Amino acid sequence: MLKTATPARAGKPKKKGDSLFKRISAWLHLWLGLFSGIIVVIVSITGAIYVFEKEIRSVTEPWTHVQPQNKKMLPPSVLTGIAVKTVPGMKPTALNYGLPDQSAAAVSYSRKTGLLITVFIDPYSGRVLKKTTTDFAGNKGDFDFFRFILHGHRALWLPYPIGRPIIGVAILIFVVLLISGLVLWWPKKWTKATRDKSFKVKWNASFKRVNYDLHNVFGFYSMLLLLIIALTGLVWSFQWVSKSIYWATSGGKSLTEETAMVSDTTLKLSFNMASVDKLWNQIALQDKPEGFYINLPSQKADLVEVIAYLRSDTYYKTNIYNFDQYTLKPFKSTGPYSGRYADAGAADKLRRMNYDIHVGAILGIPGKVVAFFLAMVSASLPITGFYIWWGKRNKKPAVKQQRLKKVEKELVVQ
Repeated sequence: MLKTATPARAGKPKKKGDSLFKRISAWLHLWLGLFSGIIVVIVSITGAIYVFEKEIRSVTEPWTHVQPQNKKMLPPSVLTGIAVKTVPGMKPTALNYGLPDQSAAAVSYSRKTGLLITVFIDPYSGRVLKKTTTDFAGNKGDFDFFRFILHGHRALWLPYPIGRPIIGVAILIFVVLLISGLVLWWPKKWTKATRDKSFKVKWNASFKRVNYDLHNVFGFYSMLLLLIIALTGLVWSFQWVSKSIYWATSGGKSLTEETAMVSDTTLKLSFNMASVDKLWNQIALQDKPEGFYINLPSQKADLVEVIAYLRSDTYYKTNIYNFDQYTLKPFKSTGPYSGRYADAGAADKLRRMNYDIHVGAILGIPGKVVAFFLAMVSASLPITGFYIWWGKRNKKPAVKQQRLKKVEKELVVQ
């Protein structure tokens, strides 16, 4: 007599499946993750390295430092003159200096040729410490490790018009993955077991379980901060993201575009570096900054821009001034990156902080350490996620065999 055993689950209510929203989230999380994973890994690892760019350069590039001296630094006109003597024909376009223990850097960059020349000078004695050349057009200049890393971070080492949109789309997808990941992380029911699974890594379990926990638990703990890092990066990728974030942080105001300003070329005057010395002395007395970045005019209509750094370890706390290169008439520009930091509104200050938030510098070295580990978690998520998918994919035939064996056992011949 053939007798069918009663199934173990017979008579019990059917287990409720996942909601449509959760199934859609799972589908998006899987396929978007597979599509963007390798790009997220590259962006995250290069970002983790670049976080400590300043600190690493200070060790590997001794020409960027000098012995502090108890005397006044040489004025901009003298330093740029030394640079021109060092590189005949060089036309300095910027000057960066001011910290007591750092060398002055006279920079010449040509958009036409893609050539960047930097002459590092002792700001006290005028001694030339180093000359570097970077050829952005043909990459035939001196190799700069961090420029290489930054190129990968921003454009995957592709031409910028091609690579930057790819990066932008991948990070937009990453934002969707973080949100869908939270949906998948959320348990159907909160119990002691689900709490442990959601908040703890079971280190003594199998490799597959540890891998799952690393993806699930670390992803949850880092989600909010990774969202902030991703969104601050997207500010540079898409104008609509930049405008949307500014609108949200300003209480509905539109992002003001920078005003196009030019020097008065009708005066038939020539630019004189001595006028920059005057501005340098004036702003040094007025603001008492820790450093300067001076953009010098390369065209007849260009302005002189003086950026006074009120904090040397960040970029956001700056006073930004623009002057007519002939008359030194001050221009009042518009946009977040203009004027004195103290006079900026909350949304403008937040926009100035964008880079320092992105790399963690806003909180000093501790913030950079946090940003580094967040970037490493970000790099690990596509890898652990891929392994979860790969394990499930290869497991399916075995699971089917187990189910068939279970059915055979339930058919008992008596």
